[in-house]
Amino acid sequence: MPEAPILEVKDLKTYFYSKDSVVKAVDGVSLCAYAGRITALIGGSGSGKSVMSRSIMELIDEPGKIVGGEVWLNGRDLRTLPEKQMRKVRGKEIAMIFQDVGASLDPIRIVESQYRESILAHRKMAKADCRSLEKEMLAKMHLTDPERVMVSYPFELSGGMKQRVGIAMSMTARPRLLLADEPTSALDVTIQAEVVREMKKLREQYETAIILVTHNMGVASYISDKIGVMCKGELVEFGKRDDVIFHPKHEYTKKLLAAVPRLEGKRFAK
Repeated sequence: MPEAPILEVKDLKTYFYSKDSVVKAVDGVSLCAYAGRITALIGGSGSGKSVMSRSIMELIDEPGKIVGGEVWLNGRDLRTLPEKQMRKVRGKEIAMIFQDVGASLDPIRIVESQYRESILAHRKMAKADCRSLEKEMLAKMHLTDPERVMVSYPFELSGGMKQRVGIAMSMTARPRLLLADEPTSALDVTIQAEVVREMKKLREQYETAIILVTHNMGVASYISDKIGVMCKGELVEFGKRDDVIFHPKHEYTKKLLAAVPRLEGKRFAK
């Protein structure tokens, strides 16, 4: 019997409207995500990959609108859920790491208060256990003094530190599906590697399905099981990691691969 996907997106369409034009940011995209596997969505700026992840979460603001398609999560079409039910899905069943996740932190509340609130919104846990879990996750994000970070206000932290706090908070929820939109773009190379490793552990330990949105083919090749390539709102190529990287079919995919620097004559390891 074929494995059932955690997420199945069918013919999703999200358009942005202005007085004189319509931008088809996501135009008929279909894909699946499976438990314990990582799917990378890759493409340049304006390709529609970030709008795709926000559409799955039902987080499209005006002048954008989801005009068609289905988003099935564990047997439910999220497109049919009222907003009240959808809020319960977000964070517990689906978590999202935004490109600038640190900007979502409340500037007038210390990190510990916000972190604890995010945990208790979806799990019952004693205060001491919450604190221990927070420290553990912050340490995994290479925040060298978790205690200090927890009692700090967001404005007292650097941009990279806030990004790592936000990533830790999203991962702590242990969602069935994690959407990660350029989660490492604001971090230095060493920390990027640590975040990627933690995402792989999340997949392995909790069978989390992960969709990674990135412009970086190198990151996609290292972390993903499958790769989807988006261009002008369409999914122009989708397949197993090695098939897409070593046997690309679409010209846009070939251009993305050609732009990856070579190291000792090779771009990617098999």
